[in-house]
Amino acid sequence: MSRIGKMPIALPAGVTVDIAENNTVTVKGPKGTLVRTLPKEMIITVEDGQILVARPNDLKKEKSLHGLTRSLLHNMVVGVTDGFEKKLEVNGVGYRAAKAGKVLTLNLGYSHPVEMTDPEGLETVVEGQNLIIVKGIDKERVGQFAAEIRDKRRPEPYKGKGIKYADETIRRKVGKTGKK
Repeated sequence: MSRIGKMPIALPAGVTVDIAENNTVTVKGPKGTLVRTLPKEMIITVEDGQILVARPNDLKKEKSLHGLTRSLLHNMVVGVTDGFEKKLEVNGVGYRAAKAGKVLTLNLGYSHPVEMTDPEGLETVVEGQNLIIVKGIDKERVGQFAAEIRDKRRPEPYKGKGIKYADETIRRKVGKTGKK
């Protein structure tokens, strides 16, 4: 039995779950609504304030989908109640971030500023000049947009300049030494 898949998901107050045909699950909560079609092999039931995920048999495919389905459902419930956020740091001399309306402007040492528009359902907040926070209710989209921001200038290993996640550590390299 999948250790993650067999754990029930507790439904907080104010969260409703609807399961339609083909395992299309709609989760509504205080922060918004998420809809996702989960693997149709899984058996998803809502019983007395909990979501339970079961698998019909012990084939390898069903075993691998069991924990995944439960994790996706759990992320949907957490998203509509608390939301998700990713923090990015901009490091480097002259590197800065600014926000105007829905447009995030990044100065990253290129000849031009890099502008990114917030996708629908996501929000970016700039604290100071070097901290970017991406917020939203869909964990997958928050992580994807944070990765796209980071890709504009990845941190380099010699000076550590670039955009990195707040909890990321850059493996530093020693620079070259001169001739003697």
